[in-house]
Amino acid sequence: MNLLNILLQTAAPKGAGYTGIIMMLLIFVVFYLFMIRPQTKKQKEIRAQREAMQRGDKVVTSGGIYGKIRDIKETTFTIEIADNVRITVDKNSVFATAQDINEIK
Repeated sequence: MNLLNILLQTAAPKGAGYTGIIMMLLIFVVFYLFMIRPQTKKQKEIRAQREAMQRGDKVVTSGGIYGKIRDIKETTFTIEIADNVRITVDKNSVFATAQDINEIK
């Protein structure tokens, strides 16, 4: 029993509790700065881009369908993909205008 008490006392030095908490806080700060913050910034940019879209803009959906916006509703776009062929898609599935894609290439 005495050997067990000696091992337990030497295994956890008195200042170890604070270093564990500090390490957890440091890991959280690193995750926030390098992962969470850039992702929320990118989501805000995408949301602003979707809100700025107007009738006649060329867009690309998440499924890879190219077309022009013909009608804008609260949560959907009506996109013309060919002559007299129109589809209705959710606003969240339209990621970039075709002009932005050409600038990237």
